[in-house]
Amino acid sequence: MPVNADKVHLWKADVAQSVDFYNAWFMRFAPKTYRSTRVNTTLQVKAALERTANLTDISPQVLKSDPAILPILRMVTAPPLARDRLIGLAGVSPNLVKSMEIDQRLPPQLNTTALDVDLKKIGQIIKRLTDQDLFPWLASKQKPTPVEVERAATIVADRLCGAMADPIIRNAQEQRQLNALKRWLENRGYTQLRAYKGKFSEMQPGTFVFRLNLRVTQGSGPHSINIPVDAVIMPRSAQGGELPLLIEAKSAGDYTNTNKRRKEEAIKVTQLTNTYGSAIRFILFLCGYFDSGYLGYEAAEGIDWAWEHRMADLAEFGL
Repeated sequence: MPVNADKVHLWKADVAQSVDFYNAWFMRFAPKTYRSTRVNTTLQVKAALERTANLTDISPQVLKSDPAILPILRMVTAPPLARDRLIGLAGVSPNLVKSMEIDQRLPPQLNTTALDVDLKKIGQIIKRLTDQDLFPWLASKQKPTPVEVERAATIVADRLCGAMADPIIRNAQEQRQLNALKRWLENRGYTQLRAYKGKFSEMQPGTFVFRLNLRVTQGSGPHSINIPVDAVIMPRSAQGGELPLLIEAKSAGDYTNTNKRRKEEAIKVTQLTNTYGSAIRFILFLCGYFDSGYLGYEAAEGIDWAWEHRMADLAEFGL
């Protein structure tokens, strides 16, 4: 039986409480989280400036030695460059830039000559558009003072954190949700399995795992992929052959993104059901801006949920 998906008369009040819950957390912790990230990012920017001899050496050799500095270099220009804008201006392979930024490595399939040509193009664009007001030593040809380096690093770090503000807050909130779930489970006698490598169907009753990859079939062919699940919990009362409860932690600071991404959960449930059968159980753990449109869509897809502001509902899912 559904726990919340069929309680339409409660949705409006739950949405209001969830929004208040999220906003209270944001006001208390988001500024602290942002400041902490900015301090760490400033150190990374300083390291990048040192690596590039304070932006006087953005050669292919430097970029090959540390591909992960590219996002920082995009923020030293005026105006700061979006990833796709850099790709277009430099006329380089999107795969190269995305590999350097996301995977923090060079794509192995590129031959050395083509790689050096593209990296040189990237360096030339960065040099041409470098913010001269922010890095005055480039025009004066003088060695920058420690104060100048500190000031420039702080500003670039602010630019980076501004571009990543939403992911920073979202990641902090997701971790907070998992910590709340961990406390709730442990208070009821559950044990967390760390670095679990076994099959999720073979977990012992009363145990749980965070961020476990499950293998699912993709499409109608033989291909399979791994999909991450935030929490996998085997109820203490589980009988032989019973599958764990799968939980996806979801938080949102506005209504727009939730409705844009509401199909993701439905796709995940379809993949899980096609692979493991109708006995699979999957719910959402919600906090923040999830309106009736989102809830109605998920309910229509057969997906139920528990609210973080009312965690006692988790017991109704057999936990």
